[in-house]
Amino acid sequence: MAQHEEQHEEHTTHSQGFYLLIGFGLLVLTATTVAAAFVNLGAFNPVVALLIATIKATLVVLFFMHVKGASEKLTGAVVVSGFFFLSILLVLSLADYLTRAWK
Repeated sequence: MAQHEEQHEEHTTHSQGFYLLIGFGLLVLTATTVAAAFVNLGAFNPVVALLIATIKATLVVLFFMHVKGASEKLTGAVVVSGFFFLSILLVLSLADYLTRAWK
């Protein structure tokens, strides 16, 4: 019998302090979002809010959902399937919106 060596990808584990630091950063970014809502930036208000939201979502996905350090193949499959279902949602929503008789 041949012995099979199991290959385990090492998942990076962070300390509790690291997660508290990321959580504090998310709170700071939330406060920044609220503060930016009261500043008149004209057409750039949604851009700034979406930029901050994207940074927060990236932090959550990478560290709290443990995507950083995970299997690249599995992560790629999840991302591709997510965009696939997003495209289905957008196509069906736009098909409904564009085919309505507006008066």
